[in-house]
Amino acid sequence: MAGITTPQRTRRSRRPTGMPNPPLVLLTGLEKTGKSFEAARGTGSDLVGRSFWIEIGGTEGTADYYGRVPGADYEIVEHDGSYQDILDAIRWVNHQPRTDGKPNLLVIDTMTALWDMLSDEVARYARNRAIRKAERNRSRIPTLDDPVVVDSDLWNRAKDRWGEVLWQIRRHQGPCLLLARTEIVTAFENDKPTRNTTRKIKAERNLPAAVDAIVDLHAIGDAWLTGVRSLHMDIRPGETQRFPDFTVDALLRRLGLQDAADSRSVSELRPDATLGEPLPGSPAPQQAPSLTSEQAAEMIRRALMHPNNPEAELRVLREQHGRLTLGAVTTQTGWGTMSADDLIDRSLEHLKTKAEQAQAEAGQQATGATSETGDIEQTLGGPEQGSSSTTSDEPEPEPDDSVPPPPDPQQPEPGLEPLEEISEAEEPQDLPTRVPRPAQASKVDRVMTVLLTEAEIQARTLGITRDDHLASLASEGAVTMTRLRNYVARHRHQVADLLETDGHQGIADAYRRAGTPELKIAQLFAPLHADLAATD
Repeated sequence: MAGITTPQRTRRSRRPTGMPNPPLVLLTGLEKTGKSFEAARGTGSDLVGRSFWIEIGGTEGTADYYGRVPGADYEIVEHDGSYQDILDAIRWVNHQPRTDGKPNLLVIDTMTALWDMLSDEVARYARNRAIRKAERNRSRIPTLDDPVVVDSDLWNRAKDRWGEVLWQIRRHQGPCLLLARTEIVTAFENDKPTRNTTRKIKAERNLPAAVDAIVDLHAIGDAWLTGVRSLHMDIRPGETQRFPDFTVDALLRRLGLQDAADSRSVSELRPDATLGEPLPGSPAPQQAPSLTSEQAAEMIRRALMHPNNPEAELRVLREQHGRLTLGAVTTQTGWGTMSADDLIDRSLEHLKTKAEQAQAEAGQQATGATSETGDIEQTLGGPEQGSSSTTSDEPEPEPDDSVPPPPDPQQPEPGLEPLEEISEAEEPQDLPTRVPRPAQASKVDRVMTVLLTEAEIQARTLGITRDDHLASLASEGAVTMTRLRNYVARHRHQVADLLETDGHQGIADAYRRAGTPELKIAQLFAPLHADLAATD
């Protein structure tokens, strides 16, 4: 398929520096072969400044005891044993300054325990999923003795969490020493077991490819170099060499740490959320015919004034011209300056909001037949229709004192990125046909505020931003109250299971029993997110 042949942005090339990266070393071996002992002795190397030790898994508990190994000089970084706190401990190490210009050493003992923890998490989640499915189908609930299949989507989630740890490790500006246990397994040939055995690293299977050197300890002082990425050593690819008189200090010197760069040179991949999305910062490719600002605004105005289905007309307009073309056209509207593509999003949301408000306020407020048309004309800069508008003499309904007023729409909640929506207070107030609104916001706005707060809480629990959490919902069209309510309801079980895994059993149980929407959602999660409760 033909593509763009012209470069989309200015680039530059550079010559290679020839300097090695600070090495990532994987120290493996069977149990009791001296992995932690050699790591502790290596922390006293004069090639490094400070050494930080992150112990994962409580089966060994040697971090304190091995502090008395001759030459050991390291600091233990404490954590609560959860995945997020272990990840944050690595971030903290990465931000520690150098000592005397020497890089810091990071030791993680062990990567095997980390992978075991991630595997246990997905196994527990799979069992909870099977229990929920049995409850829905009114079938027998599986017991602890019943095997439960861990679906591939859960293993992908575990690999994503593992990859985040490795991503943080690669951001460490110094050498890293990763410990992992090996085990004796049956060797296979042509997918059939043989009588021979082999040694296998007990961790995520791609770990050996992510490191610069692998040293397998058969016993203290009996070390074998099974893989290395280095030009400082005379070794052929795929060759296994014995490492006589092995020490971590000797290995770091042979890997060229004394000549290494200050930080790792890495080129991380950035998968696109939307296939075919242009590169960030690159100009949109030119498409013909091009639109002017006036033409785009007029077409959107005509689509909005369609007597039967303005929403369908707006979607047809987007399909005809494409998002790239509409996104490159700037329009001036009553909602401010925005692209034509964003204006279509605003218009679709405006239509949905008005329809929901009309349903919610049916029998309470009567508006002239041309009020909506006049609103659209004024917003998009069309001809005024003030002379043809009528207003109702019915009094405005009294505010509902049982519903507390929402936050000021001009002051978004701290830490939240509001969705593209039009509230009553943000609509143009100078329309000649508009009846003054009561100070009390409608119940629709209140429910939307509560649902957005719950979406923010779900996103924080999942470890992502709210925009990323709602990306799939927003890609399907305007985010209405009904669609948002159904969306957060579908994710409740997943969020509650994560809360239960992290030790928040009480909040998880209360969240499962909460209403949809739950007006006190911020107070429910106040122990975890006090900032949201303060703005509720």
